Amino acid sequence: MTSGRSAPSPAPVVRPVTWDVLRDVVLARVPADGRRVVLVDGAPPTRPGDLADALVGPLRASGRAVARVRADDFLRPASVRLEHGRHDPDAYLEDRLDVGALVREVLRPFAASGRYLPSLWDAVADRATRARPVQAPPGAVLVLDGDLLLGRGLPADLTVHLAVRPATLARRLPEEERWMLPAFARYAAEVGPEDVADVVARVDDPAHPALVERPPVV
Repeated sequence: MTSGRSAPSPAPVVRPVTWDVLRDVVLARVPADGRRVVLVDGAPPTRPGDLADALVGPLRASGRAVARVRADDFLRPASVRLEHGRHDPDAYLEDRLDVGALVREVLRPFAASGRYLPSLWDAVADRATRARPVQAPPGAVLVLDGDLLLGRGLPADLTVHLAVRPATLARRLPEEERWMLPAFARYAAEVGPEDVADVVARVDDPAHPALVERPPVV
């Protein structure tokens, strides 16, 4: 007689790699056909934009056009994202990114027709960028980077998460930005980015990333 409980998932295997190897692992997972979206997620100290940028050259060398978009160009106006003050971690998690605009102006139209808006809001100047839509050809890859992106319903064909331990994040964030730590703690608890991303790398040591490989469940 069985207990009815499912078997525990096998423990992941953590394999030290170089950044070049990690880049190549991500590239190998990008579907070869059609327009595709790759999302690179990580707290600011993990520099997700650097990995996203590193994908551009090899993708173009393989014959694919690349649309490079940054989530920080789709923030809400200061009157909305800072309504509860400049140091509210819940607002940083919930109100900072204009998810609706990112989906409406970038991700859905890119998948449907290749037409997308490269940027929407200049958060420093707190005004619209007035960018014009861009037309991407068939087979293009849109590479999007940012923090706290998973679990928001953003349509993507491949998701990458750069993970760090809470203590590492606290150490690597500048002192004036440590008020963000509860936002990342909530994100880890409520979204579980290491569980939902397609590719996960732990980057507690920024010079030596480690690829997290999940054994198949038997």
